Amino acid sequence: MSALKNMPISFPGLFGDWELNIDPVAIHIGHGIYWYGIILAIGLLAGLVLCMKQAKRYGLTEDNVLDMVLWAVPSCIIGARLYYVIFYLDLYRNADGSLNWGEMVAVWDGGLAIYGAVIAGAIVAFFYTRHKKIKMGAMTDLAVLGLLTGQCIGRWANFINREAFGAETTLPWRMRLWTSATEYIEVHPTFFYESLWNLIGLLLILLVVSKARRFDGENTWFYFLWYGLGRFWIEGLRTDSLYIPGTNIRTSQLLAAVSALAALLILLVNIKRPHRPTYAAELAAQSAQAVESTEETTEKSEKTEEKNDV
Repeated sequence: MSALKNMPISFPGLFGDWELNIDPVAIHIGHGIYWYGIILAIGLLAGLVLCMKQAKRYGLTEDNVLDMVLWAVPSCIIGARLYYVIFYLDLYRNADGSLNWGEMVAVWDGGLAIYGAVIAGAIVAFFYTRHKKIKMGAMTDLAVLGLLTGQCIGRWANFINREAFGAETTLPWRMRLWTSATEYIEVHPTFFYESLWNLIGLLLILLVVSKARRFDGENTWFYFLWYGLGRFWIEGLRTDSLYIPGTNIRTSQLLAAVSALAALLILLVNIKRPHRPTYAAELAAQSAQAVESTEETTEKSEKTEEKNDV
């Protein structure tokens, strides 16, 4: 089921007859500058700023964050699009069954899958941290803060595009979308559910999890646990899910359940067993040791000079 992108959006159970009709194209120049891209860019910048401010807590620098972003952003966009196109390949076929390559690259029309972005981002993080001799767990613990921020903001791009909504409902916060000039549906605003869920997850990491972080990777696995639980619930409400062939199992729901369960097990195992200090703690200890060594050297030098003076 799809909704018309040039018809109003409303929430009749909350705001009565008030309607909002936003053109998905923000600026009509060339192929157009879409709100979808603008909102994703805002999410990216917000996540980048947060990561740069938090970098020191994870033993990283702002340069580490910027370098990582330069490699990760294009890779994640490609990964997110590839994942979506592969699993929704029938949407990109011409009438004769051939593939429509032009539609495949039309990211501005929507169609990015977070799982593809996460996979691509993890691959880039692996190679980047090995090259820079940085602990991958420290980098991913910081990166998930930016990821949650971007997801929280980015879901509003789905709102503008009238996509990624849920099944029909009569709840007071139902969202009304038009499927034709005369027919409408009232559905779960699942874009908002996921945006709010990600915001809560971000606050939990910032205010709770990271305050008592015992090992590198703890934020990361908490992200997979939290996001997996939320996505499992929300995916069950959506009407555009992809199913595993021959079954009634939703692909994204299965991935969410597996990732949440795996993350829970890894967290439980790592919390109970002894572990090394975090990367930030190791760097702090090395720095303190270097300062102490310098002070001892200076003290010995001063004593030597005093003896020579005598």
